[in-house]
Amino acid sequence: MAGVVVITDCDHDNVDPERAVLDGHDVQLRVLACRTPEEVAAQAGDADVLLNQYVPITGEVLDALPRCRLVVRYGVGVDNVEVEAAAERGVWVANVPDYGRDEVADHTLALAMSLLRGVAVLDRSVRDGTWDLAPARPLRRLSALTWGVVGCGAIGTAVAGRAAALGMRVLGYDLPQARSAPDVERVGLEELLAAADLVSLHAALTPGSHHLIGAEALGRMRPTAFLVNTARGGLVDTAALLAGLEAGELAGAGLDVLETEPPDELGWRLARHPRVVATPHAAWYSEEAFVTLKSEAAREALRVLAGGRPRSPVNSPAARR
Repeated sequence: MAGVVVITDCDHDNVDPERAVLDGHDVQLRVLACRTPEEVAAQAGDADVLLNQYVPITGEVLDALPRCRLVVRYGVGVDNVEVEAAAERGVWVANVPDYGRDEVADHTLALAMSLLRGVAVLDRSVRDGTWDLAPARPLRRLSALTWGVVGCGAIGTAVAGRAAALGMRVLGYDLPQARSAPDVERVGLEELLAAADLVSLHAALTPGSHHLIGAEALGRMRPTAFLVNTARGGLVDTAALLAGLEAGELAGAGLDVLETEPPDELGWRLARHPRVVATPHAAWYSEEAFVTLKSEAAREALRVLAGGRPRSPVNSPAARR
């Protein structure tokens, strides 16, 4: 086994877990700080494997990397990688789908509980000098509520289990080609939006799911309902959600992701809205998840460099060019 593994970009404070996996093998690890596809093409020409975080990986980039056999995305979503273009060039694309499943599910629950129990609203009220539950009224008993899960893959399944454990009725909707289903009531998206007291999003961002939750979808939700998004910001139309909140057409939202990160002006307006609880794309994080993410990305590199296939591919490459 021999090869060059290039980290295209990474905002982590170290790459010690990757080095721990790759040490002892005839593998060179190089760490770049690319911000554009052009920089990847110019600087990673000797790469056999790319470990990628944010910078887009396009077909043109891969054309400039003739040795590349694998692109591993640090995370679950691969929306910044041209997956089919990679397949056409004989390049695997893989992700790390399970590194933060429980963390994201727990964070979803935390945002939901903050909304459903009025925690954030009451905290702000207390800090403003008011000792009264009135700002959070009305609050409902959890077992009287319905939770709608959009995207019933690994994380959606974990969230559904947590919601059911709280005694809530759980509805589930899958996008096409979604993975395994949790033990919930399967309904269409329109029915879920109309019936749920809280809707949480766990779908992948694709051209078909972009702005899945826009003005029309929000209009189907109850004015007492909440929206939680710990998946991808692009699933939600920022302007439509902000307008709905300002018009009182939605009770509130819990957001860990936004369409633009860090937020642009519209994103900041949404994140700072008084009926929004926002966190900075932190749902995935625990110290354990951090190490698992990085170690597993490096192990994917070793699998392919040894002539095997990745554990978690998201495409089926054509024969090598």
